[in-house]
Amino acid sequence: MRNLITDVPGLRVGHAQDARLGSGATAIIFDAPAVAAVDVRGGAPGTRETDLLDPGMLVEHIDAIALSGGSAFGLEAASGVQAWLHEQGRGFAVGPARVPIVPGAILFDLTHAGDKAWGRFPPYRELGYAAAAAAGLDCALGSVGAGLGATTRSLKGGIGSASAHLDGVTIGALAAVNAAGSVVVGDGPWFWAAPFEVDKEFGGRGFPSPLPTGALEPRTKGAARQNTTLVVIATDAGLTKSQARRLAVMAQDGLAHAIFPVHTPVDGDIVFAAATGHAPLADPTRGLMRLGAVAMQVVARAIARAVYTATALPGDPACPGWRDMFGT
Repeated sequence: MRNLITDVPGLRVGHAQDARLGSGATAIIFDAPAVAAVDVRGGAPGTRETDLLDPGMLVEHIDAIALSGGSAFGLEAASGVQAWLHEQGRGFAVGPARVPIVPGAILFDLTHAGDKAWGRFPPYRELGYAAAAAAGLDCALGSVGAGLGATTRSLKGGIGSASAHLDGVTIGALAAVNAAGSVVVGDGPWFWAAPFEVDKEFGGRGFPSPLPTGALEPRTKGAARQNTTLVVIATDAGLTKSQARRLAVMAQDGLAHAIFPVHTPVDGDIVFAAATGHAPLADPTRGLMRLGAVAMQVVARAIARAVYTATALPGDPACPGWRDMFGT
């Protein structure tokens, strides 16, 4: 176990970023079409192909998920991932044609560090293609891919991941954390997700007792409409679309355990859930309940690891990395 979403058999992750741009994209590529669903809780989402993930829709499986910076411009990253998959002969069959199914979501990083004067067309399609082409089992964390330009209320955000094993099933999460709220208690160094930490994976600082003065006062970034946490939860259990939808709903609680405040009107918080396996749960009700409870924990851990591993971007001293402030 690498403590990454790629511990789940049947998927790979790739990142691509442009340091000058201060932004990037992340691709989650499934080795075979995967059952998937989505749950959106933020008030300002930016998405592509999420309607087809409803359990009542025709298409049962997806080929990949694309996450990107760039706000609405970044939705083009999914086209790049789709182009790479098309070259591999992947996609939903319509007669002789193949249409790769690539839902996607974006976060806002346009006003953070980096030169966004890209000319006529934004670069995200090419970044999406490069991320897909780079997909593998080693998944870098921190200021990479879709998390390169991500921030939180007071600290640099980024890409985080975590995994767990339960009842013979593996479950993993990947998060791109660009939240309006804070991932740390007060001004830190403690993480809201501390009760779920495994093996000091984000510093081992524990949870403060008593809480610092003002820790429960809702404080957010000064700029509205510039926030979102994107999450992918994956398992090798065999799930239906309805079960995957319930898994996404339960996994959203991981955001609530790791970010305060969360699901605000100015966040685009979203959780994709995907199942790569074919063996159904032995007990569909109790098994899904247990799987969802662990999904919540894995998501909370992934979010904390995103901030713990992120590093500040050059030219953006106002948003330091956690380790810049508190060491290792």
